[in-house]
Amino acid sequence: MREGRKIFLQKWFALLLVLAVLTAMAGCKAGNNGVGDGSDSQGSSKEEAGKDSGNAEEEINLVIWSSAKWKGVFDADEEGADYDSFFKEAIRRYQTEHPNVNITVEIIPGDSRDEKLNIALKSNSLPDIMFESTFTMSSFVYKNAIVALDDIVTEEAREDISEGMWENCTAEGHIFCYPFSNQPGTLVYNANMFREAGLDQYIGDEYGIVTWSVEELETILRTLKEKLPNIYPMSLYAKNNQADTWTLAYLRMFGNDFFDADGRLIVNQESGVQAAQFLKDLYDEGLTVPGAESLSSNDCNALFINGQVAISFTNNILLGTQKQEMETIDPNADIRLANIPGKDNPLTFTYVTGGMAMNTGDPVRIAAAKDFIQYFSTDPELVIASKNGLPVRASVAEKVKDEMPYLDALSGNEQYLFDFSRNIAGYTELRNTLFPEMQALLIGEKTAQQAMDDYTENGNKVIEESEQNAVCFQ
Repeated sequence: MREGRKIFLQKWFALLLVLAVLTAMAGCKAGNNGVGDGSDSQGSSKEEAGKDSGNAEEEINLVIWSSAKWKGVFDADEEGADYDSFFKEAIRRYQTEHPNVNITVEIIPGDSRDEKLNIALKSNSLPDIMFESTFTMSSFVYKNAIVALDDIVTEEAREDISEGMWENCTAEGHIFCYPFSNQPGTLVYNANMFREAGLDQYIGDEYGIVTWSVEELETILRTLKEKLPNIYPMSLYAKNNQADTWTLAYLRMFGNDFFDADGRLIVNQESGVQAAQFLKDLYDEGLTVPGAESLSSNDCNALFINGQVAISFTNNILLGTQKQEMETIDPNADIRLANIPGKDNPLTFTYVTGGMAMNTGDPVRIAAAKDFIQYFSTDPELVIASKNGLPVRASVAEKVKDEMPYLDALSGNEQYLFDFSRNIAGYTELRNTLFPEMQALLIGEKTAQQAMDDYTENGNKVIEESEQNAVCFQ
């Protein structure tokens, strides 16, 4: 595997001139990206591209940005475990073979990621690597800020990682993210509160995922409100675009497909409006947290951890943090997983996370970034760290199955996955059009139909404009 990376690096330098004449793929406008074509769209020049790129001793400086994912290299219990531990260990190992490559890591806030990236794009100061969920980054493909990774993906990797994961990492026919792990999203509930409210029959297995119907969810929420008046039955939030994916799931509860075949929003159809009205009714009835229009997902998560909310949201990484923090408050804390109810089938989604090489316009740095991404995404020891999420590799899942009690349930839940972003142009901007409509709905400024009509209209404008301006993989 390491020999393969060395061969790749050599071939990359040899092919720089060939890459300069490649045209845009279908669906993206032709344009310059500064990779071997002498352009200066990211601050490069013909002189820089013509440097002796093959000099193995040339010092190369790379920067990685990542929002907080997991603590430690392989386990949060490691001494000194922090959110950058995995990268620091990967860098240490990588530099034994590549001492001339200096790599620094910056853990950035998730709620400012888009702003930081857009500023960096405009100022020609993009990081070399992003380690993020694909849905948060797909829009940057269409801004020509991410390079394709097809050439570093081997047949062995394709066979070890399911096609669904590769599809999640593909835009306009090219792989833009090397999948490392994924984070299925579900509901989480306080089983002790359920017992106290006499809802034992709705409690699932400790390491399973229980499925409730929409009607059962209403019964649960009303019973919680009646029996436990000092807690809020369910979390709900609309302050900003963070963790909006659960809201996207709720709006599909009555069968809405959200997008049509052309990638246009259709959530203003009857089934989508019905789901929006359902959320509004829960809110008005006091079955959710009050003031949801001004609450963030972090606010709601804190309320759940502190025992003030019975049903909230989670993914398999967040779940570990929730468990750990709740057990410091109550050693007998018992939280379990539930699917998001749906009309015909339950709903779940996943965040696929991995490395992305950014288009800095410097061919040497891009080549080194891709090589490092391939290294930590394929190294037999480092990929074990994907157990901090849910491994995308079948080989890793087999190795760690005995230490991952939720693995079977989460893997079996894949049949209910829906693709919430489709990696369409403008998805990042599309996220910013949803929460204002949810706010207007919750505070009564708009009806469910008006809110979904406006979201559909404004969202489709974003998608269409993004498609018209798209430039990628040049």
